[in-house]
Amino acid sequence: MGPCDAGTTRTCYTGAPNTSGVGPCTGGSQTCGATGIWEDCVGEVVPAPETCGDNIDNNCNGMTDEDVDADGDGYTSCGGDCCDDPSICSDPAAVNPGAFEVPGNGVDDNCDGMIDNAVPLCDTGLASNDSMAGDYAKAIDLCQTATMADKQWGVISATLTLADGTGVPNPSSYSIRPKFGSQTMPQLGGSMAVISSGTAAAKGDSNPSWTAPSGAGFNANKSSGFPADFLMANGGMLPNAPNCAAPVATTANDPVMLTLTIRVPTNAHSFSIKSNFYSAEFPEYVCSAFNDFFVMLLDSTFAGSPGNPADKNLAFYTDPNTMMNYPVGVNLANNTGLFTQCVNGATGCAVGGNGSINTCTTTSNLTGTGFDDAASGSCNSNSLVGGATGWLTTTGNVVPGEIIKLRIAIWDTSDHQYDSLALIDAFQWSVMGADPGTVIERTAP
Repeated sequence: MGPCDAGTTRTCYTGAPNTSGVGPCTGGSQTCGATGIWEDCVGEVVPAPETCGDNIDNNCNGMTDEDVDADGDGYTSCGGDCCDDPSICSDPAAVNPGAFEVPGNGVDDNCDGMIDNAVPLCDTGLASNDSMAGDYAKAIDLCQTATMADKQWGVISATLTLADGTGVPNPSSYSIRPKFGSQTMPQLGGSMAVISSGTAAAKGDSNPSWTAPSGAGFNANKSSGFPADFLMANGGMLPNAPNCAAPVATTANDPVMLTLTIRVPTNAHSFSIKSNFYSAEFPEYVCSAFNDFFVMLLDSTFAGSPGNPADKNLAFYTDPNTMMNYPVGVNLANNTGLFTQCVNGATGCAVGGNGSINTCTTTSNLTGTGFDDAASGSCNSNSLVGGATGWLTTTGNVVPGEIIKLRIAIWDTSDHQYDSLALIDAFQWSVMGADPGTVIERTAP
């Protein structure tokens, strides 16, 4: 607004020009203030979302109580879409009851009548030995549910199975925890999911109780095939870190897999999820055939760029120097930089290796877990039972409004010994696309 003479008035209208005088939309008046600046437009009526059944042309488009989908987002003006044309909001196709609420953008994205209100967290009060797969979605902060029949985003179904999608895992292989050990806390909310090829517990935990992850480890007396599509996409063999011994396994030992079927919000283009991988295979079996696997397999119709991995596994790291991919596992400790919760020194000593690691920065995430126990006769005089990556962030791309399947699994490879474990937490949607894969913890978009 430009300068004016104090006390003068003029007519005004801040809605789209072609809506003035249509339906109830009408102009108001402005007064020039003492500082020579036009004040707010008073008394105007501008376009508003259509209120169906009131016999008023609320959005001032020349039609009354119309039930249309002007923005093509699948939601009609009388079906709950609070922004069906650009005279009401700047990006109408991204605003509807199927959207997620984007923090801080000043828009009622999901048309619930409130601006910037997030879905309430739902991960408190969950039992550690909870057997309801849907509660594991809550533990990783996926709080909204949906059905195949509605258009709302959310978790449609959840299951806990073995790695090939069949059978029932050992109840000791999964849990929900408010912390892991004495220092590792959830990344969002009050708890996190734990899956393990041993027991999903730290020292002192109960339901399930802790058992030592090293040596003979915990044998759940469970085995299954590997995820068939993942295996097929890798030529019938498990992928492996470059220059490390290939796995010789034909079955997934002591496996557990959480499968989530989810309808994506209509304004989401990617998601992120955080994990922290622990293994008692460290340091003795680094770069060996005993590379316990942790995978996040995404089924999505996304065909854009950058694309999701051909084998669907988002839990991989790309070396920025060689551009070679490393699946998340203990072989990440072969100096990729992603194993940071550990003790530096020699690795691979149990399999004749002569490698070493120098990327360990702390052992704080190991404190009180049992992975921090002293390991006599190991690779180094100050070796511990195991090591961990620290918190990692994994991202994947999705198509707005599609139904995806996310499978998160862990298993022992080539034996039932020296167990591994993963913490999973902080699932979040983003309106931006992502570069799929796994990196050291960063702030989700």
